[in-house]
Amino acid sequence: MTTEHTEEERMIIDLVEKFVENELMPLEKAVMAREAAGEPHALTPAEEAPLLAQCKALGLWALDAPEEVGGANLPTPVMLAVQERLKSTVTPFIFPPDSPNLHMLMAVASPEQKVKYMQPYAQGEMKSCIGISEPGAGGDPADMKTSAVRDGDEWVINGRKIWVSNVPKSDFIILMAVTDPGKGARGGITAFIVDQGTPGFMIEREIPMLGGARTYELVMDDLRLNDNQVLGEVGQGFAPMQKRLTVRRLEMGAMCVGMAARALKMMCEHTQQRVTFGAKLSDRQAIQWWIADAATKIHATRLMVMDAAHKQDRGEDVRTVASMIKVFATEMATEVLDNAMQSFGAMGMSRELPLAIMSQRLRLARIYEGPTEVHRMVIARRTLKEYA
Repeated sequence: MTTEHTEEERMIIDLVEKFVENELMPLEKAVMAREAAGEPHALTPAEEAPLLAQCKALGLWALDAPEEVGGANLPTPVMLAVQERLKSTVTPFIFPPDSPNLHMLMAVASPEQKVKYMQPYAQGEMKSCIGISEPGAGGDPADMKTSAVRDGDEWVINGRKIWVSNVPKSDFIILMAVTDPGKGARGGITAFIVDQGTPGFMIEREIPMLGGARTYELVMDDLRLNDNQVLGEVGQGFAPMQKRLTVRRLEMGAMCVGMAARALKMMCEHTQQRVTFGAKLSDRQAIQWWIADAATKIHATRLMVMDAAHKQDRGEDVRTVASMIKVFATEMATEVLDNAMQSFGAMGMSRELPLAIMSQRLRLARIYEGPTEVHRMVIARRTLKEYA
């Protein structure tokens, strides 16, 4: 396994580092102030527009999209290095498009859907979200109840989705529904593409979350769709959905490294300046052990992420590894952030530092894309099977 990048890839990563430092970091104060006031953790249109224009001019656009739709088709290790750097700041920004839904479209979209949805999505002209979770279904997507029933040449969809992010800003939603209750996840779940504003598709309510995040509950009431809005094959939506989830889980590993590395840097800088009872905090063994453990675990997590990235690009099955990363990375970063906040004392509990938002985002991360306990169950089940 190698973590080396080509010279061109290194130039892209360096460019991202400079973009984060020069463009995103200066916006942190305004973002944190809005979050502290109870507003969403988001950029204003006036803040986002020049960032989008600049990153497009720099070529930081459609980085992992295929070349036929104007993308750079960068390998997974580079994309995860980019994610690590983007998440070292609490300024919420991505280089369009968001990768997981892009990869789901790349895998199963029809030629017509690639022209209508994937191409403009890859070029940043459209935004999307995905509806998987449901009230009462918990962390088991195979237990979903939203149904899609055939009625002539249409599909009629009824049900609810919850904890869906980015709905109001999305031009289309990838919606998972049951088309054969008897088969469940093994041939009974289908993915659909729903355009924003389609009759029968409604946003029921906005749900404020930790760290200024917002999710939404959706209602589908006799939502009617044509066959050309089926994404992939009927009954075969579970596998591409899992592929999409795997992409996000690998990203989450890189995101956790980015946040933990920022917290470690802040902790090192602060403890070498702060003097208590006649000695610097950095001279105290408790602090030194926090720093040593953080540096070690960040390094280990980064290696796990890069190893999975190379395996992904070789076409290997990384679902179990992605689950391991989801568990290990979120718990690692939670520990590092908590110790960093403790080292700052009362200031670490304030909303004047980015640590507060990061810690709350990490708490969310232990739930979304599969709760920690479910991933541990999956890891154990597959490991036991391997040695049966």
